[in-house]
Amino acid sequence: MKIVRTTYLSLGSNKGEKLNNLQKAVDLIGEKIGHIIKVSSVYKTKSWGFDSNDFLNICIEVSTSLNPEKLIETVLLLENKLGRDRFETTDYQDRVIDIDVLLFDDEIIFYNNLKVPHPKMLERKFVLVPLTEIAPNIIHPIVKKTILICLQNCNDNGEIEKIDQKLKRPISLVEKYNYIAIEGNIGSGKTTLANRIGDDYNAKLVLERFADNPFLPKFYKDEERYAFPLEMSFLADRYHQLTDDLAQFDLFKNFIVSDYFIFKSLIFAQITLPKEEYSLYRKMFDIMYKEISKPDVYVYLYQNTERLIDNIKKRGRDYEQNIQADYLDKIHKGYINFIKTKEQLNTLVIDVTELDFVNSKEDYQYILKQILDYK
Repeated sequence: MKIVRTTYLSLGSNKGEKLNNLQKAVDLIGEKIGHIIKVSSVYKTKSWGFDSNDFLNICIEVSTSLNPEKLIETVLLLENKLGRDRFETTDYQDRVIDIDVLLFDDEIIFYNNLKVPHPKMLERKFVLVPLTEIAPNIIHPIVKKTILICLQNCNDNGEIEKIDQKLKRPISLVEKYNYIAIEGNIGSGKTTLANRIGDDYNAKLVLERFADNPFLPKFYKDEERYAFPLEMSFLADRYHQLTDDLAQFDLFKNFIVSDYFIFKSLIFAQITLPKEEYSLYRKMFDIMYKEISKPDVYVYLYQNTERLIDNIKKRGRDYEQNIQADYLDKIHKGYINFIKTKEQLNTLVIDVTELDFVNSKEDYQYILKQILDYK
């Protein structure tokens, strides 16, 4: 679980579509740096230190798992992405976007070009006014005074005007959802994705205990003999785990991510059990299903069969190496039929066949955006 800390950033723009520049920066910060807790009003000020177009300025509070070095590195990358031109001069210049790190928890940092608290923040009303709006009682770690007192002591006489336009604060996964279930075929990466989301958002994880099932290796060697005890043991264990684990968490206060949903028991049972055994199994399942809390969003990761087989081989579990393509195809069809019939379940299907969300940050963030933007 990552350590999450609070940073305050100042954003300014005096070039191009200034309000739009600020909104783009806020959106990217929410995507690349962390959860944005607060966004101040937008303030218009004269250019500071040189004669040019007026600036629009804001301050934001961000909860981030980045360390200070990675934070400043990401800030510079975002400025470049938004069109910030940097020249080798000490003079102030017009800029599409300017992002400054003001505070990082209560730390005092000197690292290459990063100095925190920002050495000039107490001289600038265009920083202190929006910062006071969102964090008046935060203590400046050097002068040991609140930001409100710092503003009152500021000698900057420049005019600052609050404008009517507002910026939209990006909503994070933690705010939009309480419980996400991630599903997929064997080898689709559901557990890997659940773990990564859990780590990045400090979520409560509910992971399937498939490795502990004594019938699983036996099933892959003799399906007909061990199918029913395997599916019944999975059903009992999934029901027990979900009811116990979810009972420990507050579904309205905790952010919960699971790498399965109990309906997968029925999907696999349809494939592996003969008609009579499945009929008995279904009766037990229907009783248990009514008692299980349903996720806010059910995410199904689709990968084509060829990619699944490749993934299964790479992870090297001995008892999985003889899984056949037609078996994986049957599982996929079972999931699709389930998704079509369970309209009340908020289901999002994501094709991850061409994505590498393990090694590619862009692919991982694409998936997060798909989940976040879903209705």
